[in-house]
Amino acid sequence: MGGNGGIVEIDETYIGRKAGALPRQGGWHKNAVLTLVERGGAARSFHVDEATKEHVLPIVRANIAKESHVMTDEAARYSKLGNEFAKHDAVDHSREEWAYTDRVTGVSIGVNTVEGYYSIFKRGMKGVYQHCGERHLHRYLAEFDFRYSNRAALGVDDTERATLAIRGGHGRRLTYKPTSSAQPH
Repeated sequence: MGGNGGIVEIDETYIGRKAGALPRQGGWHKNAVLTLVERGGAARSFHVDEATKEHVLPIVRANIAKESHVMTDEAARYSKLGNEFAKHDAVDHSREEWAYTDRVTGVSIGVNTVEGYYSIFKRGMKGVYQHCGERHLHRYLAEFDFRYSNRAALGVDDTERATLAIRGGHGRRLTYKPTSSAQPH
């Protein structure tokens, strides 16, 4: 992602509840999701154990080209990205900063694109699916990544999107294995 100096926004969010965790203040009882969104392009999301430097940075390094301009929030886990990528800018949400324009380049600095992705994802999870177990979270993320990465704004129409979805199943066995709680009809 972000090849040829493209802009990639990085952020994390929390959703659902970890298996066996009791609700408490903050996001520690929820599932952490890391998402990379290329401006004007694709999204890639990952269910991570924790949104720490040890879990996040290997994913960032493996998925973003070194010549990219990365944008994050002020989280400490992202502080050294400027040493690894062509450019790193951050917004400081703690100072009520959401976006600003670089006076030299005219580039909008912020993570609003990835925040928009999360808005779509969370509305879909609450409004359509209503529940997602931690075990299947990666599947829901893959679905929303596919939708976002193959949207009309990128020139992908409904027919092409359906064709891509069907091709994605080529060579895979689709099976159903009932759980022990399933009752025969």
